[in-house]
Amino acid sequence: MMMVNKLKYIVVLLMVFEVAAFCQNYTQYVNPFIGTTNFGTTNPGAIVPQAMVSVVPFNVTGSDLNKWDKDARWWSTPYSWDNQFLTGFSHVNLSGVGCPDLGVIMVMPTTGTVDANLKHYGSIMSGQRAEPGYYTCKLEKYNVKAEVTSTKRTGLSKFTFPKGESNIIIDLGNSLTNESGAYVKVVSDREVEGWRMTGNFCYHGNSERPVYFVARFNKPATSFGAFKKMPAMMGAEKDWSASSGKFKYYTQFLHPLAGDSIGAYFSFDTDAGESVMVQVGISYVSIANARQNLEYESNGFSFEKTRNEAREEWNNVLSKVRVEGGTEDQKTVFYTALYHMNIHPNIINDVNGQYPMMESYGIGEVKDRDRYTVFSLWDTYRNFHPLMSLLYPEKQLDMVRSMVDMYKEGGWLPKWELNSKETYTMNGDPSFPVITDTYLRGLTDFDVQTAYEAMLKSATTPQKDNKIRTNNDFYLQKGYVPFTEDYDNSVSIALELYLADWNLGVLANKLGYRKEGKRFISQSKGYKNYFDKKTFKMLRPKKADGTFIADFDPLQGQNFEPVHGFHEGTAWQYTFGVPHDINGLIKLNGGGKQFAKKLQDIFDHQLFDMANEPDMHYPFLFNYVKGQEWRAQKEVQRLLDTYFKNEPGGIPGNDDCGTMSAWVAYSMMGFYPVCPGDMNYTITKPVFDKVTIELDARFYADSTFQIIKHSGADKEYIKSIRWNGQAVKSFFIHHDRVVNGGKLEIHMGEKE
Repeated sequence: MMMVNKLKYIVVLLMVFEVAAFCQNYTQYVNPFIGTTNFGTTNPGAIVPQAMVSVVPFNVTGSDLNKWDKDARWWSTPYSWDNQFLTGFSHVNLSGVGCPDLGVIMVMPTTGTVDANLKHYGSIMSGQRAEPGYYTCKLEKYNVKAEVTSTKRTGLSKFTFPKGESNIIIDLGNSLTNESGAYVKVVSDREVEGWRMTGNFCYHGNSERPVYFVARFNKPATSFGAFKKMPAMMGAEKDWSASSGKFKYYTQFLHPLAGDSIGAYFSFDTDAGESVMVQVGISYVSIANARQNLEYESNGFSFEKTRNEAREEWNNVLSKVRVEGGTEDQKTVFYTALYHMNIHPNIINDVNGQYPMMESYGIGEVKDRDRYTVFSLWDTYRNFHPLMSLLYPEKQLDMVRSMVDMYKEGGWLPKWELNSKETYTMNGDPSFPVITDTYLRGLTDFDVQTAYEAMLKSATTPQKDNKIRTNNDFYLQKGYVPFTEDYDNSVSIALELYLADWNLGVLANKLGYRKEGKRFISQSKGYKNYFDKKTFKMLRPKKADGTFIADFDPLQGQNFEPVHGFHEGTAWQYTFGVPHDINGLIKLNGGGKQFAKKLQDIFDHQLFDMANEPDMHYPFLFNYVKGQEWRAQKEVQRLLDTYFKNEPGGIPGNDDCGTMSAWVAYSMMGFYPVCPGDMNYTITKPVFDKVTIELDARFYADSTFQIIKHSGADKEYIKSIRWNGQAVKSFFIHHDRVVNGGKLEIHMGEKE
C-alpha cells in the first residue's frame, strides 16, 4: 500500500512539474532593448503581438545631446538606446526596418506654460525599463513618470505629475516620416480627433496613407486648445504678425485645424503624484473607426489590467516553444527573437473588419480573420515565414490570404508592401517563395489558384506592363539580367528571380501543371550564366553581349558602398546565393571538397556579412558536403556567440521585420530551412539541452516536436542523430516528420 501511495505521489509531482512548465512566465526572458542600437532598429515600446499600435519613446530629434538625429542623417527608427532627449511617445511605428516612415501621433507630457516647440518641450529621459507590453521612464525636466501599455489598436499612457499645471501635448508635426500634412479637432475637454499623413518609405513617393486617431483622457482638462506653426513672413506682413515663424495657440478652440506642424494640448491642475491617462485609438480607415476601436478595446482606463492582458498575450505566443538548459542570457536572446518575430507583419483591419484596400483609398472588409500589412518580403521569405508556418500557422495562413487579396485588389502580388501601398523596395519577386513554401507546409486553405495565376502574371508579363519585374524582357529571352550601367543590381535581381521561378515551378508541379513546372525550374538554373569559370570562379556581372564586365572586384560593395551588379553586398556574399540548386552550385565549384574550402575561406577571411540577408544561409551549406557538417556547427555557434547578445547592440544590423530574429531562433533550436519551398530542414548543434515545440492541433498532429541534445559540452560536435529512436544518416529532416510530432535526438561527441 505504501508503494502505491509513493507511485501516486510521483505521478502527482510529475503533473505539477508539467503544469508549472506550461504556466511559466516566458516574458521574463524578453529584453525589448535588444537591437535598439548597432542599427538593429528595434524599439522598446509597448506593443502586443501583431498589433497595429505600438507606443514608442521617440528620442531621435530635437537636441545635440542625442548621438543620432533623424534630421541630420538617414535614420529609420523612432528610438535609439544611445540617445537621451525624448520628444514624446509615437503610436504608429515600424520595427527593425532600414527605411524611415511612420512614427506619428505623438503624445508628450509637460508642466508649466504650454510650449509646442519640440526643442523646448523635449526632456532628458532616465530610469528606462521595458517588458513585453509595457515601457516606463522618467522625464527629468518635469519630474514626470511616464508609463505606456497597449492593445492591438490602442495605446494607453499614464503620466504621473508633480503638483501644479500639467499638460499633455498631441503633436502631429513631430514624426519619423518625411510626408507632411495633418488635421486636428478638439471634440471636448477630454477628447481630440484627427489624422496624420505618412508615406514615402525609402523615399518612394507612392506610399502615402493617412492615419486616423481619437485620443481620450481619463479626466477633463481645465483648459485646452490647438496650435500650429505659422509660416515666416516678410515685409509688411511680418510687421503686423506677432506669430510669424512661431507657434500660434488657439485657446478653448473646438474647430477643425489643418496644416503641417499642428497639434492640440490639454492642461490639468494636478496634485503631487497624481496620474493623468490618455488612450489613443488608431485606424487606417476613418476617425469613426478609430473611435470604435478605442471604445471596443478600452479597459476603462485600467492601466494595470491593460498591461497584464498584454503580458498574457505575449506569454501565450512565446509559450509555443519551451527551451531547457542554456544560460539565462541565451534564453533571453531566444525569446526576444520570438518576440521580435511577432511584431510584423501586423494587422491593419479595424475591429469591424474594415481596412484600406491595396493601392487605393477604397475600403475592404474581412470576417473571421485578420488582414495583415508590412510585408518586407525580400527579407522575410528566407526564414521568417517558414518559421511562422511551423509555430504560428493560423497567422501565416492569414498573411498569405492577405497577399492574395492584395493581388485581387491591386493587380499584383506584394513586393515590399506597407499599409496597403506598394513601396517597390528591394529586388526580385519575393512573394513567390512565401506562397509556395506555405502551401507545401500543409497550409493550403487559401485561394491557391488565384495565387498561381498572380505568380504566372508576374513571371510572364513584358516589362513595359510589369510593375514587379522591370527587367523581364531580356531575362525571358536570354535567361539573365544584363549589366547595363555602373552600380546596377543586375546579378542580385536575377538571383532573386531564379529562386522565385524555382518556387513557381515547384508549385506548378504540385498543382499538376507539368509543362509550366518544367519551364520555370529550367529557367531557375540561369544563374550559371554569371559563373566565371576561368578567372574568379564566382558569379560576375555580365553584359548584354554575353561578356563579363571588366575590372571586376569581388570585394567591391563592402560596408554598403556602391557596387557593380550587386545590391547591398559583395560578390562573395552572393556567389552562394542559389539555395534552390546547391548540388548544381557544388558541381560548378569543382565538387564538395573545393566547395567546402571556398565556403570556409569566406568565414576565415571575414567575407561573410551576418548583418545582411543574401548570405545568411551560408554556414548551413557545409551540411551539403559529407564529412564537412562539423563546420556548420562551428560557424553557427561562433556567429551566435559573436553577434547575438543580451544587450542593446545584440543584433548585428537591421532586424528586418523579424528576419534576423528568425535566423537566431532556428539556429539556437538546431535546425534551419536553407531554401524556402524545400521542405528539408538541415540540422546543426542546438544551444539548448531540450527544445519542445507545441504544434497547433488545428493544422498539425496533436503532439509536440522535441529536440534533445545529449552531452552538451560547448566544443563538442554532432556524432549521431536519431529520430524517434531510429538512426538518421543525414543532417536533414523533412518538415512532414516534424509536424507529425516526434523526438529528434542529437548525440554530441568530440570531433574526430
